[in-house]
Order: sequence, then structure tokens, then C-alpha cells
Amino acid sequence: MTTRPSAVAFDVLETLLNLDPLRERLERIGQPAQLLQPWFMRFQRDSMALTLSGDFGTFEAVARQALRTDTDHTATEEDIDYVLDGFGQLPAHPDAEPALRLLSEAGIRVGCLTVGSAQNTARFLEQAGLGRHVDQVITAEQAGIWKPAPSIYRVAAYELGTSPENMALVAVHAWDCHGAKRAGCLAGWCQRLEGRYGDVFTAPDVSGADLVQVAERLLQYAG
Repeated sequence: MTTRPSAVAFDVLETLLNLDPLRERLERIGQPAQLLQPWFMRFQRDSMALTLSGDFGTFEAVARQALRTDTDHTATEEDIDYVLDGFGQLPAHPDAEPALRLLSEAGIRVGCLTVGSAQNTARFLEQAGLGRHVDQVITAEQAGIWKPAPSIYRVAAYELGTSPENMALVAVHAWDCHGAKRAGCLAGWCQRLEGRYGDVFTAPDVSGADLVQVAERLLQYAG
């Protein structure tokens, strides 16, 4: 019987971190607030495309190029700098701190597994008061590959001092949970973003309405 995980790695962008304040930054450079979602989706798609073709681009490079394209090349490089600087100043979702604290106080090693930059992630964790609950930050740049390639989840497990089968990935994205499952990890899906889990993806081991519920169910897990 599978027992509860010894380590849990949280996705950062949209799972822990609230991207909505970037809408105001887009407006300040003369772009529509609703550009946030297509820009972020292009960024994710392009990073995955690079991985599928055997290449790698840094968070800043891929996000910058995606924003150039989605603004029809009307944003200046200074404009783009201003928007990207916002990643290091974004707030945490309200359910992030209690979920991380719950797992940490239960003796579970807690990590962050992100495609974002190490610098922005460190700033986010510090300003959001989450850093004291996080044992390790693992980025795509450090791993040399983007999610959802199986190897990045295995790197995360190694960095957290455990095996893939003893690590759970927690995310609001079904595709991320699917990637973790395909890598041999456990997965906890939070329905806050997508509402319903996509049936084309491998089912998560636990799910919940918010991160706290997901954390509670991982602590009770005995699959």
C-alpha cells in the first residue's frame, strides 16, 4: 500500500502565486488587461515546444518573446522589463500559506517546482511569507528542461531527498499533474483554476477545492 508522501513539490505560477496584478502592469504600458491570459498561455506553449524539440530557453527569454508577439511588437523592451519585474512582487493566493504550513508542521519536506526564474521565485517566497515553510526551490533552468517532461519531476524528488514515488506534485493545472504521474510521482490537483479535471489526463491521487484541502488529503493518503 502506498503511504502519504515524504515530500511535496508545489507548482508556483498560478498555484501559489496570483498573476492578476500583472494586468495593471499591462495597462500601464498601454496594453489591455485581458492580454494576461493569452500571453501566459503562449509562454507555456512556447516553453513546452522548446522542450519537445530538444531545446531550452530561460524563463525571461521565453516570456519576453511571447509578450513581444502578443503585443504585436508594440511594447518596447523597457515596457517588457516593467511587466516582467512584476513577477517578483506578486502576492500569494490565500490558501498557499496555510497549505504549506500544514505540510511543513507535519514533517513533510516542502519544495517549489517552477518554470519561473530562481530570483523571482525567491523574492516571491520571501515577500509572501512562505519561505519559512519551503525547504527547496527547483526551477526548470536548474533542471535544464521544462515541465511536463518526466525528468524535471525526478530532479525535484532528488533535490527533496526522496524517490519519485514518495513525492507528490501539487498544481492547479491538470497537465502538470499528468506529467508528475507519468514520471512515477503522486499528484494533488487543486480545482481553483480549472474547475474540473480534464479527462484526457491521468487522474490525480487526491484533489480538492483549495490547496489546504489538497494538503489535508495528501496527509491522509494511503493509496
